[in-house]
Amino acid sequence: MRIDLHGGFGEKGRTCVGVSAAGLRLLFDAGIKVGATGREYYPAIEGPANAFDALFLTHAHEDHVGALSWLLAAGFSGTIFMTAETLEEAPGTLRAYADPAEVRAHPIPRGRVELFRPGDTLRVGAVTIRTGRSGHVAGGTWFLVEADGSCLGYAGDVLPDSDVFVMDAIPPCDLLLLDASYGADPISPTERSRAVSEWIARHPGTSLLPTPLHGRSLELIALIKGPFAIEASMRGALEGQIAAGTMLHAQATRALSQRLAAAQQWREGEPLPDCPLLADDGMGFAGPSATLLPRYAEAGLPIVLTGHLPSGTIGQRLHDEGRADWIRLPTHPTLGGNLRIWDEAGRPPVLGHSCVADQLVQLASHVPTLRPDFRTGQSLTLSHGAIL
Repeated sequence: MRIDLHGGFGEKGRTCVGVSAAGLRLLFDAGIKVGATGREYYPAIEGPANAFDALFLTHAHEDHVGALSWLLAAGFSGTIFMTAETLEEAPGTLRAYADPAEVRAHPIPRGRVELFRPGDTLRVGAVTIRTGRSGHVAGGTWFLVEADGSCLGYAGDVLPDSDVFVMDAIPPCDLLLLDASYGADPISPTERSRAVSEWIARHPGTSLLPTPLHGRSLELIALIKGPFAIEASMRGALEGQIAAGTMLHAQATRALSQRLAAAQQWREGEPLPDCPLLADDGMGFAGPSATLLPRYAEAGLPIVLTGHLPSGTIGQRLHDEGRADWIRLPTHPTLGGNLRIWDEAGRPPVLGHSCVADQLVQLASHVPTLRPDFRTGQSLTLSHGAIL
């Protein structure tokens, strides 16, 4: 089994992994890198895109699906495996982050999409792909790839500690591609969540909470104790996520339904609400927050950013200027969560994705089988459980 690291290794963004096994070439995720320009915005795939037989998507965030139209424009003609939730969300992600001309010319080819549910086992030729719930977003999944006597675990984005979404344990494997987004962050998700909740409680009036439309929005709503508002276009997507059945913890489904039903709706042109406002996206790159962030900052109103802040985004600039607070809300594993994932997977060799190089080195001091030296553009071979 040959594994090609097309994006997300030694860097945050453009997550993409190639697997060649049993005479097939498979691709897992096709993301973009917010803050990058030119060729670095897209996965580092060399050669014709039509050489790949199938694409498997973990979820519809931009760093995992934003290069889909780019891949289609380059000639990819294989089957695309995704969940129904990912299919519902991906067009909006592409509109926000992909090249508009490519999106118009190469929308998602629904006739080539094969839907599955997390927990299903997929088969392409002699390759078996097991799946499970990721805990990161409704419809999110991890993949376990078995072929040629070897087993590769690809976590995608996961969260074993979410109070909202359910994550299934990744079974034992020979190599684990781990969600290292937070490096060796020792702060527990409980502590981080408490800090965000306390910030919101201290700013019950007109304040802004930029957030991705899917995933973190529900995590934030679960933390808000008082009145809040949502940008009106978010409601349908939020309701759809809450209705995702076994993707969410049962108690979270009930509580979130009640909280969302009571939320105010805000539309462009109306006065800003006198309560915390949730608006898509989380960094001001796209969506309503691209205009709301400067508006709140110019008025000196409180802003809290809770996710990744790529270089060159409005969110990153405002934080650097001291005009926006930043408290990372865990939507990826912190150190304790990754140690648990690694242990459940049988403590295999590990490569960390979605993490810059120096933080990978720090994580390797806690996960002794982690190889922090692998980078985007490199390849390795897994032969009967051994890395060659």
